[in-house]
Amino acid sequence: MTDNNHDIEQPEGRVPRRVIGTPSPAAGTSLLGTDEQHAAGVADVPGVTLQNEQTAKKGERAATLCFTITFLAAIGFVVSYVVFQVGDVETTQTSTLALGGTLTVALLALAAGIVVWVRMVMPKYNLVQERHPMASGPEAREYVAETFLQGAAESGITKRPLLRRTLLLAAAPLGVLPLVLLRDLGPSYTNFPEKLRHTVWGEKTKDGKNRRLVVEGTGAPIRAADFNSPGGILSVVPEGYEHDLNALAKATLILIKFRPEEIKSGTNVNWTHDGIVAYSKICTHVGCPAALYEQTTHHILCPCHQSTFDAADGAKVIFGPAARPLPQLPIAVDNEGYLVATADFSVPPGPSFWERGDAEAEVRANGGHA
Repeated sequence: MTDNNHDIEQPEGRVPRRVIGTPSPAAGTSLLGTDEQHAAGVADVPGVTLQNEQTAKKGERAATLCFTITFLAAIGFVVSYVVFQVGDVETTQTSTLALGGTLTVALLALAAGIVVWVRMVMPKYNLVQERHPMASGPEAREYVAETFLQGAAESGITKRPLLRRTLLLAAAPLGVLPLVLLRDLGPSYTNFPEKLRHTVWGEKTKDGKNRRLVVEGTGAPIRAADFNSPGGILSVVPEGYEHDLNALAKATLILIKFRPEEIKSGTNVNWTHDGIVAYSKICTHVGCPAALYEQTTHHILCPCHQSTFDAADGAKVIFGPAARPLPQLPIAVDNEGYLVATADFSVPPGPSFWERGDAEAEVRANGGHA
């Protein structure tokens, strides 16, 4: 194949190569050559079949349309990021749909445009890969340059400026999109830790009374005298927030009725009423609803990852990946005998998020009060 001077055997039928340093055969040519040179160079390569010009024109128009759609979708991504701000469940869902939809359209349109370009504009050809020496000499480098020029000629990137320009237009905003998303890697939003730290159970009603516990789904308030069967369990939510998904994501409770002798030392008896204990329903592992209850063992089970809590002993973790007990809510009864919350959770409910250490330090500083 080669000698010691790294001469490269060229495929049979190739046009002779110009030696580096000799004058160009035609004056005034661009870096990639003229259109006539492109067509002649492609046609002279063995095994290359040029596309029909009518097919190439259709491909050019289709690829141009795809690249234009990519550009518009990428701009839509940036606009969606600015317009659809997150802050609650509904706005987060809208933002996710807008960002995901526009980015999907941009990438699919770009991929479709490139596929159409290759299949309908570029010629059909067979390639034979040759073995070259590891150290490339001047002639090998010249051959690479010629191959690059040949590829440029086959792609039609200089012959079809509209196609080239729309591709560059489509690619430009795509390179900026990661920079837009980098903003989310910075500090959290204002008051975000405070929103995670507290729930609506700590808020008074409009008339200044403690907030009642109501049955999830029906919204019926709960009389302590009616919830008198040991082993009973209810899923409850704060009155006035029955349909507020943001509030319920942190404030949903499970209410369990115990016999007095069943309650162990881990449970804060001062926060119970007549054997009724209220725990956060939000698992402290990843936030799944922990609402499966085994009456004989007093175990609360999270169905997602099998974290198990002892409801009779302060809902401490006895199995699974959860790192801390389900927070207990202090409850009492109002003048009409309905169960109410007397304060918020002493520790943040839900998964152990990154601010929990500061929250617990604040609780200790306040003498155990949230």
